[in-house]
Amino acid sequence: MQNESSLRIAIQKGGRLSEKTLSLLENIGLEFDNYKNRILVPCRNYDVELLLIRDDDIPEYVQDGICELGFVGHNVTAESRADVTHLRALGFGKCRLAVAAPKNSPIKSIKDLDGSRIATSYPVLTREHFEKQGLHIKTIEISGAVEIAPTLDVADAIADIVSTGGTLKTNGLVEVETILESEAELIQTNQPIPADKQELIQKFLMRMGARQQAEKSRYIMMNAPSDAVEEICRIIPSLKSPTVLPLAENDLVAIHSVIPTQQFWEVMEELKAAGASGIVILPIENMIV
Repeated sequence: MQNESSLRIAIQKGGRLSEKTLSLLENIGLEFDNYKNRILVPCRNYDVELLLIRDDDIPEYVQDGICELGFVGHNVTAESRADVTHLRALGFGKCRLAVAAPKNSPIKSIKDLDGSRIATSYPVLTREHFEKQGLHIKTIEISGAVEIAPTLDVADAIADIVSTGGTLKTNGLVEVETILESEAELIQTNQPIPADKQELIQKFLMRMGARQQAEKSRYIMMNAPSDAVEEICRIIPSLKSPTVLPLAENDLVAIHSVIPTQQFWEVMEELKAAGASGIVILPIENMIV
């Protein structure tokens, strides 16, 4: 039986998002026991419980208020048309819903599919995409192994989730058009939420924000001549003003800062050219800005 004061969060019981979602929760300090063998899993150190269910069911459970929050792919939420609030994208589970056709077929553009049969597990998004372009199709709903439908002459093309494109290539298919870009997202119910649970959600979001910011940032340390500080501070795309500390050796200082990970590699050569040396870059576990 649910503890009525606990914040209930729906996550995928198994699949491509499950492991990374659980890793995220553990990285923000939530501790769970034996979650692989249970459907409802209480947190040992936070007033939260997880409901492990099929990903297709998550938007509906959140919509109906059975769970206040849910971790799910945006593609699943969009297909379900659930009345929920998107809180934030999570940066993992990236994929796309794409139309693909046999490589040797005459289908080269989306317009070539007018009047065709499209096999898909996403009939709502697929029909909507074609209707917006004034094209008429027949959707063949398939729950799995969609990519084999053209080979079996069940359909002329498919609309399916693509990550790397390897499965399409293996089955002799090529992408024609992207319907939807997707990644994991956190959704919230639009049903009334008691004040105590709203407070829990805000604390939960703060933890998540700290973790997400940290994952995109690195702590950087370097030594530099005193007369190079101004130029180095100009180069560093820092979140805050760098910390500059004098060193025992005359005319040398240590510069410490937090920098977006990707931008570090873009400015590394500039830093060296400006006189920086002994550059050290370290991961950050959590960061509150």
